[in-house]
Amino acid sequence: MKNVLLVTSSPRGEASHSTQVATELAKSLGGNLTLRELWRDPVPPIGPAFVHAMFTPAEDRTPEQREVLAPSDAAIAELQQADVIIIAAGMINFGMPAALKTWIDLVTRADMTFSYATGRPEGLLTNKRLVLVLATGGVYTAGPMQAMDHLEPALRTSLGFLGLTNVETVRVEGVAHGEDATAQALVSAANQVREVIASVR
Repeated sequence: MKNVLLVTSSPRGEASHSTQVATELAKSLGGNLTLRELWRDPVPPIGPAFVHAMFTPAEDRTPEQREVLAPSDAAIAELQQADVIIIAAGMINFGMPAALKTWIDLVTRADMTFSYATGRPEGLLTNKRLVLVLATGGVYTAGPMQAMDHLEPALRTSLGFLGLTNVETVRVEGVAHGEDATAQALVSAANQVREVIASVR
C-alpha cells in the first residue's frame, strides 16, 4: 500500500482550486494519506536559532536546539516515508505561497534530504513520485505570461535538488477569467488527474 503525502498551501484554504483538486487526487490514489495543511498550520520560519542548531553536530545539540529542529525533523520524516508526494499551490505574485517556501526551506537540510558527499549535490529523496497541482488566475503555460511563471520552475528546481525528479504537473489555470473559464479549467484538471491516477497505480 502506497504512502501518500499531501501538502496544501494556498491562503484561500479549502476554497482554493489547487487544494480541492489535489485533495481529490490524493483520495483517489488510496493508500495511507498524510495531510500537511500549511495554510492552516504553517511551519515556523527559519531564524538564527534554527541555523545554529542545524550546523551543530547532532551529538552536541542541546535540548533547546533539538526542539528548534523538531518541526523540520517531522516534515522530513513525512517526505522520507512517502511514496507519492502531492503539493498543491496557488500562484501568489508570480511565485509560490510564502508558507510553502518556508516549508521547503525547513526540509532542505544537508545529509538528510541532500548531500555533497560525492563532491556534487545529490538529492536523497529518491524513488518517489511528485505531483504538483498548481492553480493560477491567468494562463502561464503559453503566451505572453509564460515568462512570468516563477511557480512551477522554482518548485521543480528546489524539489529536484532534493531528489524529487519524477514530476508530473496538474494545472488549473485561467480561473480569474470568469465562471466559464473556471469551469473549463476544472474539467481540464480533472482529466489530468485521471491520467496521473492511471500512471501511479
